[in-house]
This record gives sequence, C-alpha cells and structure tokens, in this order.
Amino acid sequence: MRGTVQKICHFLGKELTCQQLDSVVENASFQGMKENKWLQPSQLPVEFFEPMKGTILRKGISGDWKNHLTVAQSEHFDRVYREKMQGVRFTFPWD
Repeated sequence: MRGTVQKICHFLGKELTCQQLDSVVENASFQGMKENKWLQPSQLPVEFFEPMKGTILRKGISGDWKNHLTVAQSEHFDRVYREKMQGVRFTFPWD
C-alpha cells in the first residue's frame, strides 16, 4: 500500500514526509478504517444504515458477498448498478 500511496502523491504533485506517509498507510489499512470513529454506524443517519443490523466494514475479504447474496440478489444488484451507472464515462476493471 505504501507504494500506491506514493504513486498517488506523485500524481497529485504532493510530497509527504515519512511520518505523514506512515500515517496515511496506517489509516488506510482495513484495521485502521474499521477503528476510525467516523466510519462507525452511529455517525450515519438511520435512513442510510441501521446500527443494530450490522457494521460498515465486516471482514476485509474481497468477494465475501458471494457468501451472503443469492444468485437472484446478485443479478438484481447488477441490473440496478447498470441502470444507475448508465452514462458514466468511466471504465472499471470488472466491466
């Protein structure tokens, strides 16, 4: 992750000290984000997230959604995603 942060800084024309870079890497880690008080359910309006029904960050494992969504739910998500993202000119690696 450190190398990626350095690449982003270079792209933005921003130089960070070693201490600042360490802080970004630590705070951008899964554990750092999970412990961040601003990413806690209590910080979100209840119309977006019901705190008693889960957490914002669960495991940090890519693809774990497959263990929680049915095929029908996944297909529904893909359909809604395509509809909502229609007209967005970005290309994503999974497209």
